[in-house]
Amino acid sequence: MMLSEGDKVPGVPVKDSDGASFTLDRYLGKPLVVYFYPKADTPGCTSEAKDFTALADDFAAAGVPVVGVSKDKPAKLAKFAEKYGLRVTLASDEDDGFCEAFGTWVEKSMYGRTYMGIARATFLIGADGAVLRVWPKVKVKGHAAEVLDAVKAL
Repeated sequence: MMLSEGDKVPGVPVKDSDGASFTLDRYLGKPLVVYFYPKADTPGCTSEAKDFTALADDFAAAGVPVVGVSKDKPAKLAKFAEKYGLRVTLASDEDDGFCEAFGTWVEKSMYGRTYMGIARATFLIGADGAVLRVWPKVKVKGHAAEVLDAVKAL
């Protein structure tokens, strides 16, 4: 089940694009945006990452870091970030624990085939580590701007 407003963010570790493990506890004391995307360097995921990057200065001015999470290996995330000049933190959840804790590792279906994958979702997390807002079924176009509007309303 996906985390909802008021839930505390789990302390499950992920890896950054250098392969170093971290938890979201490093961001306690300030709001945070965490977005989940299925796979790096695919059209929708690239658009979403580029949109968040285009607004990176605005998120930074508001004091809100942005972290994108996928199941890609750290090395792939590093290449993805370099290829597109991405300015958001990309995190790898190779072990499923982080996605499962947020409820974004779900059963999906395409062309009659059922499989497990990441649900495209975004979470706005408060300075206390509690979820303030959830976007459970993200449509990429305009999403980063919508999240920024919610950040500015804090």
